[in-house]
Amino acid sequence: MKFYPYKRLNRPITLRVTSASLKLPDGSRDHLDTSAYSTPQRTVALGVAQHEDWVSARIGLSATLPPGANAPEAPWSDLRVLAVLTDGETNVRTAVDLRQDAPGSKEWSGDIEVFRDDHVGRAVLAAHAVATVDDVAGRAIAETDEDWTVDVAAEEPLGGLRLDVKQTSFSKSAREWLHAYFDAPWIVDASGRVPTVLVNTDIEGFSDLLGGDSGGIENKVHEMLVSQMATDVWVAVFHSSVGDLEVEPDGSPVFPTDWQGEVLREMLPDVVPGVHVEEALRQVHRRRTGDAGWVELQTRIHYAAVRRAGASKALANALRGLHQMNRGDGA
Repeated sequence: MKFYPYKRLNRPITLRVTSASLKLPDGSRDHLDTSAYSTPQRTVALGVAQHEDWVSARIGLSATLPPGANAPEAPWSDLRVLAVLTDGETNVRTAVDLRQDAPGSKEWSGDIEVFRDDHVGRAVLAAHAVATVDDVAGRAIAETDEDWTVDVAAEEPLGGLRLDVKQTSFSKSAREWLHAYFDAPWIVDASGRVPTVLVNTDIEGFSDLLGGDSGGIENKVHEMLVSQMATDVWVAVFHSSVGDLEVEPDGSPVFPTDWQGEVLREMLPDVVPGVHVEEALRQVHRRRTGDAGWVELQTRIHYAAVRRAGASKALANALRGLHQMNRGDGA
């Protein structure tokens, strides 16, 4: 937990993406529909329109400040709200002022320009409220605790994880280590640049079922299988991400800058709820490297994975399909 030598707001800013558009080389602008961004996943996928040569993207934003921000007795003045886009891979940081929608309103809005040449993958979008407190200008009094991700290449807003799925015969694979898992339907390999799901083609009919093209209840089973695979992936990549963290001289863990950092930022709010992600990472690191608490944390890790895999929805759809099928047989 961070301590500040001045008063702050005790709740976070809520940030939403309200629009997205791409500026093309000829100067025209392609306004993307809402499939380009997901509020539950807090992700913007700028590859959705499949323009490989876009110049910049304009992302519309709306931020809601917590109660008390505009209170007459508030111990600050010169309130400003900033949207900040940070790319850990290219070290580019862009900040813009948002505008207050009306005098005294808690709602602030505006847009931020994302230049294609400045980014190669994923960047983090956050909002910060700053003000003059105790005659010191520019002090942070609130920020988002659930940041957004802007992905310049992704075609779907899937959140902090992109997968590589490969089908192979486990018993005959050139990867000799797979031979020991000949009877497993799939294996998650989280050791590479991106997580890889290896699907075992030795299991007869499994690949066809994963294709999900047969219709009827087979599609529901396909959906359940995919959600189970995704759950396994989220669990595996979380453990991979916390398994070899760099630490500061004072022992504090550092967020990785690649996909592992995105996985941690995505899952930590459910693994250690109620605290900022930096504090959550410190708690997880202490439990993993300490004497107690790591085993008890496994339930929270699995819960976070299940949520992101959409397992509850997949199960509900399968049960609904079975119910409809049974009703049809009964008729």
